[in-house]
Amino acid sequence: MASIDKAAVENLLKSFIDPNVATDLVSAKAVKNIGVEGNDVSIKIELGYPAKSYVPELKTKLEQQLAALPGIGNVQIEIGVNIVSHSVQKTLKPLPGVKNIIAVASGKGGVGKSTTSVNLALALAAEGANVGILDADIYGPSIPTMLGLSGQPEVVDGKTMLPKVSFGIQTISIGYLIDADQPMIWRGPMVTGALQQLLTQTRWSNLDYLIIDLPPGTGDIQLTLAQQIPVSGAVIVTTPQDIALIDAQRGLGMFEKVNVPILGLVENMSIHICSQCGHEEAIFGHGGGLAMAQKNNVELLGSLPLDINIRQQADSGRPTVAADPDSRAADMYKAIARKMAAKLAMRARDYSGRFPNIVIQNT
Repeated sequence: MASIDKAAVENLLKSFIDPNVATDLVSAKAVKNIGVEGNDVSIKIELGYPAKSYVPELKTKLEQQLAALPGIGNVQIEIGVNIVSHSVQKTLKPLPGVKNIIAVASGKGGVGKSTTSVNLALALAAEGANVGILDADIYGPSIPTMLGLSGQPEVVDGKTMLPKVSFGIQTISIGYLIDADQPMIWRGPMVTGALQQLLTQTRWSNLDYLIIDLPPGTGDIQLTLAQQIPVSGAVIVTTPQDIALIDAQRGLGMFEKVNVPILGLVENMSIHICSQCGHEEAIFGHGGGLAMAQKNNVELLGSLPLDINIRQQADSGRPTVAADPDSRAADMYKAIARKMAAKLAMRARDYSGRFPNIVIQNT
């Protein structure tokens, strides 16, 4: 019996589309090695994004496709994950201890952006990544409440803070440093200074992703982030409602102007599911997120329901992905998180850490 042709195995892998990156495994450079010994085949695959819940499915589907090759013998598939640092704005360098910063933004308040940010951070962690979240809403910090945290962070060496940890993710917020009922009556420069301090004076530990939960709008905080903070990509959260889409479009346009890549859109509150009868109704309209994504040539990463459980769990300090990890909503957040990270994985890598600084001196 003739040996299996290595080219036939590669062609099969070229036909296998990874739904998270929306391209085949070979084009995504995920196939690191194909070994053929007689009729036995071994394949090594390396994904650039966390995918703990997707790896078993991927392995099973690949084994099924390879089984269709005539005369195939034993099949061994090894699937690993390697999350690397990706390029940021040209004038900036990645932050120490943080491989990638992803900004989550919305042009309008009340669209569930913070709830989405927290659950996406938890979803990335559930998929196997080291994750942190920075609450950039200085005037109205909500991350401490959503993660059930309070009290001041520990200060080391008199200069830096240790992030507070909840459900395995590292967090920092102005909410840890002030009383809950203390109003933040600060002008723009004080606010942007506070953001810089929270980011740079926190001792982040080996993060694959730092999610920055931005306040709504396109003001001082957003401009500081876009111009002075090394951001690998941004995600825009909107609802299908026309007024929310108009503001979300402004947020998207701001990131494009400062050369921060848009990883995709998340349509929140896309449909209301009645907790009593299960009836589904598009309260805020239908299809707005998809239309906006198509107009701007970006991906709609996913749509999330208007679900009372998501709201109650966030308010109680146990967000959905942590409180009910096997729920349909948690699966949605994980699917969006995988796509978001996969989109980033397909972008240019950062190689600045590989090269030494060269100094020319006259001697």
